[in-house]
Amino acid sequence: MDDNTIKCLLKLIEEQLGWGEPETWASRDFEELNVLIQERTKVSISSSTLRRLWGKADYNNQPSLTTLDTLARFAGFKNWKNFNHTQQPVSQKGEPAQPVIIKKQWLIAAAVLAGAIAAFVIIIPILRNSNPKHGSGNYAFNTHPIIHDLPNTVVFTYNAQSAATDSVFIQQSWDSTKKVRVNKNSRVFNSIYYKPGFYHAKLSIGNQVVKEHPLLIPTNGWLGLIDQNPIPVYLNKTEFITAKEAIISSATIASHHFLDAPQPPTVELYNTGNFKPVSILDFSFSAEVKDDFKTGAARCQEINIILYTDDIPISIPLSAPGCVAALNLLDGHREFKGALTDLTAFGIDPSNWVAVGLISHDGRLKVMINGKTAFTIDTRGRSSKILGLGFIFQGTADIRKVNLASGTQKVFSDFN
Repeated sequence: MDDNTIKCLLKLIEEQLGWGEPETWASRDFEELNVLIQERTKVSISSSTLRRLWGKADYNNQPSLTTLDTLARFAGFKNWKNFNHTQQPVSQKGEPAQPVIIKKQWLIAAAVLAGAIAAFVIIIPILRNSNPKHGSGNYAFNTHPIIHDLPNTVVFTYNAQSAATDSVFIQQSWDSTKKVRVNKNSRVFNSIYYKPGFYHAKLSIGNQVVKEHPLLIPTNGWLGLIDQNPIPVYLNKTEFITAKEAIISSATIASHHFLDAPQPPTVELYNTGNFKPVSILDFSFSAEVKDDFKTGAARCQEINIILYTDDIPISIPLSAPGCVAALNLLDGHREFKGALTDLTAFGIDPSNWVAVGLISHDGRLKVMINGKTAFTIDTRGRSSKILGLGFIFQGTADIRKVNLASGTQKVFSDFN
């Protein structure tokens, strides 16, 4: 496999996405790319693998043929062999042929121009015939998860009959690819969610959002899973819960026929919607985590501790010291990249228990790692509330001593 040809394929995908230089991409961008690839090809490439391919983490091995086939199909080719063939010189004059990427650029430009013309044709009549019915007060939108567990079907009820167009959409989450066209004369749309979290579901008429509704996907107590698309492997509680810890071991992973090479599995623990909301302005959180799996590509031992809120989550990353440049921290408002921010305090030895604490008071949120202040966050003027907890590991997972308090009042406690 030629590295230059692989780089050409990645460059083509960058241009098709239009997300700017990949150096600016955040973790959520790779998660979104994972979703896009899955939807287009029906094959999953994990976000951690995508980060390595784009140089966001060390990756000394060649990508597998399956990965290259999937990326080539996502870019519009039959497979990797087909893409690789288009990169070979074909000029009869002995000069290198123009790369297909340049040809693709022209196709993309033509598509953009055609889209602009179509938009002009569609939008002008709408503007000429605009009426007050386009106000949000003429529409109804609601969400209702049918159970308190995963997977979970969510019932979306809506009324968009007054819309002046048939272009009515429901967007199920932050991910714009989860935008589904619905019949404006119907009232119900159902969708399955496979992971917990908090979302802002949206009802759109054309490109205009006319209604939003908060959507919490809860868990039935603790949920443990091994990630894969489209449906994770859900673990029975007896497989990962003990009196003193929640642990997803190598033996448990192997029992579900997952391999730990070349890519380690992503294992996740969640508890959402099972305690009263806690304001981020006055709270304390603590937990101890451990990941003793550091074989092969899992050498970084990445861990993310997530506090789900009714806005942007708070996500605290950890890794082996040499991998901190690949970390990304979310403070509930914005993102801090390890490539541009000093996150060296989050480089620890995950093979031993790591104590993580968050203390919020008087507009300041302190992040504590093993008893030392690692980061300070300004929370003044915010109103979001904590709704759930998540722990994501690369390899194996182990958590204990999980505590959450609102002010001085204990709200949630487990594995102590």
